[in-house]
Amino acid sequence: MDSQTNAGDCLGWAATDPSGVLSPYKFSRRPLGSDDVSIKITHCGVCYADVVWSRNMHGDSKYPVVPGHEIAGIVKEVGSNVQRFKVGDPVGVGTYVNSCRDCEYCNVGFEVQCEKQNVATFNGIDVDGTVTKGGYSSFIVVHERYCFKIPHNYPLASAAPLLCAGITVYTPMMRHNMNQPGKSLGVIGLGGLGHMAVKFGKAFGLNVTVLSTSISKKEEALKLLSADKFVVSSEQEQMRGLSKSLDFIVDTASGDHPFDPYLSLLKTAGVYALVGFPSEVKFSPASLNLGMRTIAGSMTGGTKMIQEMIDFCAAEKIYPQIEVIPIQYVNEALERLVKRDAKYRFVIDIENTLK
Repeated sequence: MDSQTNAGDCLGWAATDPSGVLSPYKFSRRPLGSDDVSIKITHCGVCYADVVWSRNMHGDSKYPVVPGHEIAGIVKEVGSNVQRFKVGDPVGVGTYVNSCRDCEYCNVGFEVQCEKQNVATFNGIDVDGTVTKGGYSSFIVVHERYCFKIPHNYPLASAAPLLCAGITVYTPMMRHNMNQPGKSLGVIGLGGLGHMAVKFGKAFGLNVTVLSTSISKKEEALKLLSADKFVVSSEQEQMRGLSKSLDFIVDTASGDHPFDPYLSLLKTAGVYALVGFPSEVKFSPASLNLGMRTIAGSMTGGTKMIQEMIDFCAAEKIYPQIEVIPIQYVNEALERLVKRDAKYRFVIDIENTLK
């Protein structure tokens, strides 16, 4: 080990019970290892996963829970074996901080599908047996493999949401060739993930249609995000007008919803990528079979694709729509997230407000 000390206490905000209410909390990070990077966190995005594990919605929360897996910051120390980073580099950390590094998926840079299970950035079990604690904190120690270079000209506040919201939609879009200019994309849901799917779709040269249950999203979809079309999915006539017109659909909705009406919008051999987590997925076999359609699931992405996405966003000047908040506002932000009142990603200013 390069360091036997914890370089001082780490200050964070944690939930201590299923109420999910966060409050200041001090703890120690593991010592810096030879392959580790210690990162001063400047910003952390607020994800619905933070609500899930703060409130023990899956029954597996390990309190105290320090949430946050959309992390951006500056390298403050590196281990003796670290090659890719130096002190002062802007970096990001996403939804996981370790994996076996020796399975079929790790070997090709797709660690998110590690056969032995990757280690979640928070509420997971780290290499030293301790519970991982996330980005609602002053610094973090991570193996360099799970850190990502952020170009110096890309704002750290904007970079944070890419590490979960961005990569969650970028991965299936690339995997299923949703980057073919001139083709048509439908995006279901216009939250943190959905708005990034729209941005990527436009950058890829696709004709983008936003499908939403809320007419209130129309002006933002068309004017702010430059979508080509907006359809209220509960309006049957509007939906019929889209029948068999889309090459791809990215479904970001986590609330329960019918699938057959959306599948009917796909052309023959169209692809439907599900990245949300409704309680069930139910559709008629005819919705797939008669149109030779594909429905696919996806989650974040491997280290190789995460770096590719960050570089793509920097090159194409793609920035998430964010609302920067102080850490003291985080409980209200989580409530607003539950009520779908975020436009479109809260980002905590850790550097200036976590004292």
